[in-house]
Amino acid sequence: MTVRAALDGHGRQDAVDVVELLTSELVTNAYLHTKGPASLRLTGLGGGRVRVGVWDSDPYVPAPFCGAGDDSIPLAPLGSGSGRGLRLVQEYADSWGGWALGDGALGRGAGKLLWFEVGGRATLPLLLK
Repeated sequence: MTVRAALDGHGRQDAVDVVELLTSELVTNAYLHTKGPASLRLTGLGGGRVRVGVWDSDPYVPAPFCGAGDDSIPLAPLGSGSGRGLRLVQEYADSWGGWALGDGALGRGAGKLLWFEVGGRATLPLLLK
């Protein structure tokens, strides 16, 4: 709801569906796979682009965000209830990335930041609506 309200408030209704879906996927992964706090940041960029960043406390950066080697995400098995989120980001974001963040307390990492960007004409195919 926050993403939709922010984009609506800035006249970016054209990007709502894609940004809302992909943000939901990253936030859900942060919730399911980490044991600490998380945060979300939306940034309007030039040229009608929107960047979404999700920080969480786990330093592990998954493909395709790590950029190491083959960054393609395999298709989830038929009937699987999970395993599609990062593939959706890969398919519908214009660009994406991520990195582990510095040294935290007791020599542990300070988590990671995953981000994606979509352009001014971000739309979902009719199959996903």
